[in-house]
This record gives sequence, C-alpha cells and structure tokens, in this order.
Amino acid sequence: MPSSLAFVAKYIGQVHWDARPEELRALGARAAALLQQPEPGAEAADCLRRILLVVAATKRHRKLDDKFVDVLERALCLPKCPPQIQVLCAAILREMSPSDKLTLSCHEIQETKLLSTVGAILLAQGNKKAAALAVGQRVIKVLEGRLPEGQSSRHLLPLLSQVISVFPASLTEDQTNVVNKRMVDWLRYASVQQGVAQPSGGFFSTPRARQPGPVTEVDGSIATDFFTVLSLGQHYTEDQWLNMQAFSMLRKWLLCYGGEGASSPSSDDRSEVDGSVMSMVSATSTSSRLLPPKERLREKAFEYCQRLVEQSNRRALRKPDGDLQKACLIEAVTIMDIICRQDSSYVYRTLSCLKILHGRISRDLAYAWALLPIAQFFLNHSETAAVDSEAVYKHLFTRIPAQLFHSPMLAFEFIQFCRDNLRVFTENFSIFRQSFPNLFKFLAWNSPSLILEFMDLLPALLGPDTAIEMLHLLLDLPCLAAALDVQLRSASASASERAACDPAAKPASCLEAFRHPLYRSSFQYLLRTEAAPGDSPERLAPLRQLLGSVANSPRVVQCAETVPVLLQLFFNTASECADKPLINQLVLVLLERSDQLYELPAFKADVHRVLSSQLLLLCRLHPSLVVELSKELLEFSGTVGNIQNKEDVYTYVVWAIGEYMSVSYDKRCTVEQINRFFEALEAMLFEITQLRPAASGPPSSPRVIAVLMTALTKLASRSQDLIPRVSLFLSKMRAFVQHPATASVYSEQDSEEILTRATELTNLLKMPSVAQFVLTPTAEVAGAESQRDTHAALPAAMKMVSRFMERGAGFVPG
Repeated sequence: MPSSLAFVAKYIGQVHWDARPEELRALGARAAALLQQPEPGAEAADCLRRILLVVAATKRHRKLDDKFVDVLERALCLPKCPPQIQVLCAAILREMSPSDKLTLSCHEIQETKLLSTVGAILLAQGNKKAAALAVGQRVIKVLEGRLPEGQSSRHLLPLLSQVISVFPASLTEDQTNVVNKRMVDWLRYASVQQGVAQPSGGFFSTPRARQPGPVTEVDGSIATDFFTVLSLGQHYTEDQWLNMQAFSMLRKWLLCYGGEGASSPSSDDRSEVDGSVMSMVSATSTSSRLLPPKERLREKAFEYCQRLVEQSNRRALRKPDGDLQKACLIEAVTIMDIICRQDSSYVYRTLSCLKILHGRISRDLAYAWALLPIAQFFLNHSETAAVDSEAVYKHLFTRIPAQLFHSPMLAFEFIQFCRDNLRVFTENFSIFRQSFPNLFKFLAWNSPSLILEFMDLLPALLGPDTAIEMLHLLLDLPCLAAALDVQLRSASASASERAACDPAAKPASCLEAFRHPLYRSSFQYLLRTEAAPGDSPERLAPLRQLLGSVANSPRVVQCAETVPVLLQLFFNTASECADKPLINQLVLVLLERSDQLYELPAFKADVHRVLSSQLLLLCRLHPSLVVELSKELLEFSGTVGNIQNKEDVYTYVVWAIGEYMSVSYDKRCTVEQINRFFEALEAMLFEITQLRPAASGPPSSPRVIAVLMTALTKLASRSQDLIPRVSLFLSKMRAFVQHPATASVYSEQDSEEILTRATELTNLLKMPSVAQFVLTPTAEVAGAESQRDTHAALPAAMKMVSRFMERGAGFVPG
C-alpha cells in the first residue's frame, strides 16, 4: 500500500478522537517542539500529517494554538527546512484559510519556489483582492530582474495564472508589459536541443560528455522549426519547460490582458533574453521588434499556434502523443480565434489556414473535438471576411451527433457550443433547427447530465416548421435511446453475426431487426439526422413494440424520466408562439399519441399526466378548437378503450367538450353538434355504469363518472330538449352506487362523491335558465378562479344553487 494511503488507513479512525480541542492543542504543541529542533525529521512529519488530516476533516483549525501557527510559518520560510516538512506546513496553513492568525507576507521573498508556496497560501485568504495585488506585484518584481543561480521562473507561472484568475485587474499596464516580453521569449526562443539528464549520484552516474541531440516531432523526425509543446525529447531544458508553461496559460493571459489599450510609451520594448538564446533573436524581423509588447506577444502567439496546426498534420508514433496533438490543436485554434477578435488583421491569414485544416480533419472522427473551435472561429469571423461557412456547420450538425453521441464529454461540449451561439444559429442558419433530431441523440443517450442544457436549447429549436415533428420525437425519446443502443451493438458485432441475419425470417432480437429489411426504414427514420416533416411517424409503431425488450435498460429508463419535463417546456413554449392552426395540430397529435407510447408503465403515466394538463392549457387559450376539432374529439370521447388506457387524457377531453362546446365560446357551435356529443357521452356513461351479472365492478374511477355527468348536464343546459334524458340518468345513480358490485370496488367516500354530484346536477336542472347561466358562464365570468371547481371543473355557483334547492324542496334523486 502506498505510504499516503497507509497513513490515511492508519489514522482515519482517530479523526474524531484527535478532533477534540485539548488533544489537538497537545498534538500542535508536540509538533511545534519538534519543528524547533535543528533538523526536524520523521516524527515531526508524522505529527504534521495527523494535524493536517484532522484540520482537513473537521475544520477545527481555530483550536490550533497561535504559537503553533507561528512555528509553522517560520518553519515554512527556513532555507534549510526539509522539503517534506515545508509541504506539510504549507498544506496546514492552506487548510486554515481564511484565518486571522496568519502573518505571512511575500514582500521580501526572493526564492521563487518559496514565493509560489507562500503566494498560494495568501490567495486562499478571505481578502483575495488585496492578496492578488500583493502577490502579483511581487511576482512581477521577481520576473523583472535576473534570477540568481539555481532559481527558476517555472514556479512563478502557475502562481501568476492563479493571481489573474482571482483578480484579473491586479496588474498594471507596465506590469503586464513585463510578462508580455517574457512570454515572447519563452514561446518563441526556447532551445531546440534536448536537455541533459541530471545525474542521480553514484559511481556509474557520470553522464557521457556529449552534446544532447535535437528535439523531434511527434512522428519521430528532427524538429526543423522553433520549439513548441509538441516537440519531444528525453529531457527538457529550463526554457523549454517555460515554453510549455507559457502556452498553458496563454489563452487566459490574452483574454485578460490582450485586448485594446495602448502600451506605455516610456516602456522598454526590447525583450530581455538570456545570452544563451540571443543568437536566435537575430532571425526576428526589425518590424516585429518595434511593436509594443502586447502586439508582439500577439504576433508570436499566432506564429506558435500556426506551428501547432502544422505539427498536428504529422502522424504520432505513440497514442499519448496523438492525444496531446489533438488537445494542443484545439487550444491553438481557440487562441487564434481570441487573437483575431482582438486584431482583425489576423482574420484572413487564419481563415485560409483553418479551411485547409477543416478539410483535412473533418473526415477523421478522432479530431471531432477540434471541429468545435474551428466552427466557433467561422461563426465569429466569416462575416468579416465575407466567407460562406454553411458547409462547416452542416458537417458539424449532421455527422458528429450521429456518430459520437455516446461520448459524454463531447456531448456536453457540443451542446454548450450550441448554447453559447444560440442567437447566431437561430437567426442565420436553418441547419441548426433542421438538425434537431440529431441533437436529440445527445439528449437520449446522456439525458440526466444534459437535461438543463436542453432546457435552454429546446425553445430555440422549436418553430412552426419543427413543432409537430419535435413533439413526436419527444414522445419517442426512450425509443430513440433504445435504438441508439442497438445501433452501437450492431456496429461492434462480428462479421458472422451480421451474416446470420435471414431476410426471410422474422427477427428474433432487436439486433437482428436492426439489419432486417422489414425494420430498416423504421430505424432509419428514428435515427435520421435532419428533420423530415413529410414522413409519417406512424411507421414507428412496430418498432416501439420491438424495442420494448430493452425497456428496462437503465439508460432507457433515465431517458424516459426526462421526457415529462421537456414536454412541459415544449407546450409552454409552443403556447406562446403557435397560431391557431398549429395549436389544433398539436391537440390532434396529443390525442393520437396518447395510446402510442413506449411500453414503460411509469413513463406512460407521467406522459398522460402532462398531456392532460397541456390539453387543458391549450383549450383555455383557444376554446374554439373544440368546435373546429369536433369530429376528432367526438371519435375520441366515444371510445371506451380510451377510458381504460388513458384515463387522465380522456377526463380532460370530456371536460373540454362540456366546457367549450358552446356558442359563448364559438358562434359556429350548433345544436346538432351539441346533440351528437351528448349522445356519445351518454353512451359512454351508460357503458361504464351498466351493472352486468358477470361484471366484477365498474372499470372507471369516480372522477371519470363525475366529469361525464357534469359534461352531459352542461350540454343539456344548452339544448334543453336533452334535460329529461340526463335527469333520468342522474336519478339512477343512487341505485348504481348502492349496488354490491359497486360497493365492493368504490370506497364509501367515492360513492358519496358520485351521489352528491348527481344530486347537485339534478337540482340545478330543475331551473333550466339558472342552469344555463351557472353551467355556461360568459368568458369573463368563466375566467375567474372563484368560479372553478378544480376537481371536476364545476362552477362553485352550482353548489350554492344546489344547497338552495335542497332547502327549498328537499329533493334527493333516487
């Protein structure tokens, strides 16, 4: 077991014991005594480890004695303190942050490694702005001068990066010019010879007296240009390490300090380079040397990135080098984009370079990540250069999601790229909306991690031309996740497995079906890369049944759980922008798809709940749709199977019919329409309340019965010839609820609610004019919340009238 893990295993059980204040103080006193010895050793290190574990685990640093904290600070700054002790002291002081016990300062520190350690502790304090100013000034002061022998700037660059992250405005213009000059030297003038191996000590450790060889490219050839992070060697020199560090912080530096702003006219523009690299400086043009430091850094950074793009064209001999190649290419393109945004004169040079690069890597999926910064560059600058970049985006949106949907990190970066450029895409590029079926593959495969991102993306993808198809795809999202799983497994299947498929036989598995001619077109439609509004989603019905065998897959289940949230967002967005014809189409899809869902019981229940609530919303927004879709609603409401399979949706359809099939909402409503709906709903209520000897009980909930009774009463109040029929039906409800078959299924409370509703409706129908006013209020009255009974959508006024009637006549139907 490694020593660190052994230590944790040994002491983790003592955290609570050591966390007691008196024990912690005692441990601190013991460590303080050991640290004040001439050469603190293993025992001191062991004490410090225990204190670090306790402080990190319990945050009881306030229990540490002031004297112990002072000893830690002095030990940290002692030149001869063992490195292990210094690291532990620094770690404890960082864990104490923020703390008012610290007296550390970086003003007098000359040693770069100690400055890096102390600076990191100071930046962890509460007053980060003051700490960043102090640390930043000290770092710049050290960088300005020539470092003593044995000191290295390598320790300062990570600290400087941390300073500008904490407080970007911490450096003045003169201070940034110092760093600009240094970074030019580090990036452009590092040695191209490999470093010399450091002797490890011992009799046989003396290195051979020969010059180190040149660095190589990733393909093994000798580097013929300047050194970059992609130049390889067995050992690296100090300036080569600084080159790599400078590149790693270049993007952050340019974003903070590379923008517009005049350099100080009194500043010295000559780069301060060591004598060892002065011979290379002669190759630099005089015009470049006369540039202000910021512009000169911009120029050298651009050359560096161009060199990386060229190096990315070489074939790496080792996989780690190839991975580094891709990462550096992405960073290089991103930095070139930043430079072009800060100085448009670089745009034309960069465009020609990136066009060639895109043509080369677009066919290689291994470089898919690099296509995002390239596309970002074209988005930012193609208009400036008057370049048509449609082909770049078309390739990006059609190929990448279709083939790399299963890469979680790429999926996140891709969707984040879409979010960052949402306005540009929606306003200028039709390919963005047309590719929504492809983008949804990212969601189907990575749904839990991408749901928030798609909450931002979906409204932008939704339009009059995509709404219907998108609703179908949302309802089929679990089916899409299952199909993507089958597609991946099919791609990795062996040749013998693929050859085993018999086109004449019925496929025995999803994998066989994927390659079967009978299902090929259905899979192709579900896995399409662009919108296909002319195609019919009905073709997916057999596929939903086939893919039911993977319904319990965790990925499919997780995908299904995101659908209700996205459906809610879809309808909220559509209801704000859709016109009446589109709303009518959405309602028809809602009715059609309510019984054509992927076979997951919990998924179907959740979707039915959302569809029901959205049907209510759409009807309230456009009440006339009940008249306009009367044929479809009549067919839906007159089908018994809809009650059994999708009770929520059916209930709200019946409510909408009873509420809005009225001339108060649409002058086109006729008595004939009202009568047809009455007869259909009457037949349905009769069917579900019919007591047959062989029946085990009524199949429907009391809620459905209550809504049907109410809808029939509303319709009868608008066509008063129907009142005797509904009154007769309502009078039979007492016998229905008291029948043994009903009593065995419904609770006493359920039966009472049915009977109470029947009583209220019957009493109301005894005064037809009052019934019409109460059950069919004007639009203004109907809009008032006080007029709604949220359980069955019955106006509250009806109950008041009913109570008045009962007191007057004492009538109870029976």
